[in-house]
Amino acid sequence: MPSPWTSIHVECLKLRRSLAAALAAAVPLLIAVFMFFNLLRDKHPRPWDMWMLNIAGVWAFFMLPMSVTALAALLAQIEHGPRSWDHLGALPLPRWHLYAAKLIGLLAVVALMSVAVFLAGWTALQAAALFKPALMPTGGFAAMRYLGLFGRIYFSALLLVAVQLWIALRYASFVPALATGIGGTFFAVVGTSARIGVVLPWQIPVNMLATDPLRVRTALLIGSLGGCAALMAMLVHLSRREVH
Repeated sequence: MPSPWTSIHVECLKLRRSLAAALAAAVPLLIAVFMFFNLLRDKHPRPWDMWMLNIAGVWAFFMLPMSVTALAALLAQIEHGPRSWDHLGALPLPRWHLYAAKLIGLLAVVALMSVAVFLAGWTALQAAALFKPALMPTGGFAAMRYLGLFGRIYFSALLLVAVQLWIALRYASFVPALATGIGGTFFAVVGTSARIGVVLPWQIPVNMLATDPLRVRTALLIGSLGGCAALMAMLVHLSRREVH
């Protein structure tokens, strides 16, 4: 039986030739630019905690859901665009290898973006403080605690990844996936404090910044464990389909 690593390797080659790399670089850069000028316009120094929570908030609240939406549609359209699913389905390998490779590619890019947002935000704040040393963030920089926060945001987004990728791979048009992502992000933004936000895939990641520990734990469990279950269901469902 062919190894799934072959499909993963091929998917990596496809990603290198797509716009995924440009998107993965643009989002952290945009957040970094925003934080750079945000610090410069301040009047007095603020703690590192506040700045890093702001960076995590921008990422989890808006940029992460929209990035997952765009990346899922992009990865799916690599095959939908040239109508290559029929050819891929005729290859002598389990069909789930193809979808698992898409999934791993998306998860890998989002993981790299999470790290890039963390590093780009920290670099932007340091760079801004060079222009205005009096505004250098105060207090200790708890790197591991901030990385832990970004890690929880990442794992809580698994359900979001499952929903967006499932729709993007299921429908040949990119419109359903984009419409779902835009609509979900819109309702997440306008209903930030709503109770349903703890189960809404597009709003689950931002719950990692909530002050209520129960809400954080609940959202993390739903996003991570529910996401794993949804991703397995996605692989089973798509592998059994004959028409793409």
